Amino acid sequence: MIFTLPMLAALATSTTDKEIPHQPDPKPSIVLVHGGFVDGSGWMGVYKILKKDGYNVSIVQNPTISVEGDVAATRAVLDAQKGPVILVGHSYGGVVITEAGTHPKVTGLVYITGFAPDKGESVNTLIANPPPGAPGPPILPPKDGFLFLDRAKMPASFAADVDPATAAFMADSQVPWGLDALGGAVSDPAWKGKPSWYLAVTEDKMIPIQAQRLMAKRAGSTVTEVGGSHAIYVSNPKAVASIIVKAANGVASAKK
Repeated sequence: MIFTLPMLAALATSTTDKEIPHQPDPKPSIVLVHGGFVDGSGWMGVYKILKKDGYNVSIVQNPTISVEGDVAATRAVLDAQKGPVILVGHSYGGVVITEAGTHPKVTGLVYITGFAPDKGESVNTLIANPPPGAPGPPILPPKDGFLFLDRAKMPASFAADVDPATAAFMADSQVPWGLDALGGAVSDPAWKGKPSWYLAVTEDKMIPIQAQRLMAKRAGSTVTEVGGSHAIYVSNPKAVASIIVKAANGVASAKK
């Protein structure tokens, strides 16, 4: 077929008149940061749910020796992401995401019964004055600059709603938690400039619910409360994945 000039003009007009269908924004990546005494394997249940929902998920194996080292490990994972990131931290991991969350790829923060320090605060300062009647974590005296939980008491304090075999394994496979990690202070809290979500866990015996609520309120977080233990990410991965998805959707909605 030979195309004449009028035919080419008509073809061009018909092509430009067609509406290009709207392409939904790609889902953000999810980066998960564990807390003290444990490693990233506890995120398995949450990871599986998010992967099934189509999210790209990465887990930081932070050494929990110092805040600086854990932030560096987290930022290395953030650097490897291709687009925006929802950064999630459990327990001490909340300190890490508070500092590392200023990374330009991070669009939202999620605290899973986590510490959310302000500038100059550390785990040590946040736990210095526990609420009256709050249960004390069974932390043993430091040895060679590291802390452990009493293995016999850890399941009840850390993972009361986790199946007994898994809770016992968590107690027997503890990761040493460095004193420098507890004392490391935050310099620039990411929650002051980025939206955050907080999963508060009412039966947590490691971080009292009163402290969780105060930190979440101060950070301006969108809060969801559930029953469960400090190891909620192991015992109830659906609840944890749900608030992460809410954060991802909330950030996406704010952009529109």
